[in-house]
Amino acid sequence: MTHSLGSVFAPSGVLVLAMAGALGCWADTERPLSARGLDAARAGGGHLHLPEDGASGDWYCEAVAVPAAADRLLPVRAETAHSPFDGGPTVSVLEVDLGTPWPDERGPGPVHLGELPVDRCGMLLGDARALDGFVGLEGDSVDGLADVTYWGRYQDDAHAEFGGEPTAFGPYGHLDLPLAEAEALAARLTAWVEQGPGKGLVVSLDPHSHYHLLHRAGWDRPLLDAVLDIDGCPVLSLDWDQGDHSTRHNGERAAGQVYPATLVPRDGSTILRWTIPPYDEEAAE
Repeated sequence: MTHSLGSVFAPSGVLVLAMAGALGCWADTERPLSARGLDAARAGGGHLHLPEDGASGDWYCEAVAVPAAADRLLPVRAETAHSPFDGGPTVSVLEVDLGTPWPDERGPGPVHLGELPVDRCGMLLGDARALDGFVGLEGDSVDGLADVTYWGRYQDDAHAEFGGEPTAFGPYGHLDLPLAEAEALAARLTAWVEQGPGKGLVVSLDPHSHYHLLHRAGWDRPLLDAVLDIDGCPVLSLDWDQGDHSTRHNGERAAGQVYPATLVPRDGSTILRWTIPPYDEEAAE
């Protein structure tokens, strides 16, 4: 089945598909992701990784960067296969129309850029400069708000004591609270758990980082996909059900679970394609 995932925008002329979990690590190096991506795009596209001089088994952050039209939206689509975990849809092919003509010197294609693992924290697709400003895991709130959710044993007792509404990603929660109010509520819930009778209750305090907002927005979508505006650019995230990831992608690059990213022509235009073959149960045994 084919799904339209909307569009992204790359005003810098460089589009990046990256692992989300360690994206902020690029900012801790001498050259940010956008600078490295620009070099790769000038060469026609390429694979990026950290550390740059380490063996592939040591890479903890990876991306591909490609040149893209800077003056238009870039449509994104996905083909899906059935997950071996729960039978639900999971991405088998991700494609982006880059809005650029296919160069004759490339021949009929495809052009291999490199291979990417499926990050347990999801993948991001967006403008290289916008991704420089991405606030990821453990990041601060970008809007001064936060969510508090709780679940598990005694969740109904906690609801009677602390209120909250059902959410798409937790039995009960208080969403979009001012950060200080959310921190105080989470502290009261945690104290209640520690003092009893709430042993077994899980409490989560999530400041509105870009990562959390995307994760929240995609929670009730079949492919866990979502689009968020970052610095004026729509950025797409794709997530994987943790059961599906454990079944198909656990260990990621260290376990050889990597998948090819290529450039291919279609009707004279250039397409970025990332292909994740359907799960082969016999090969996995």
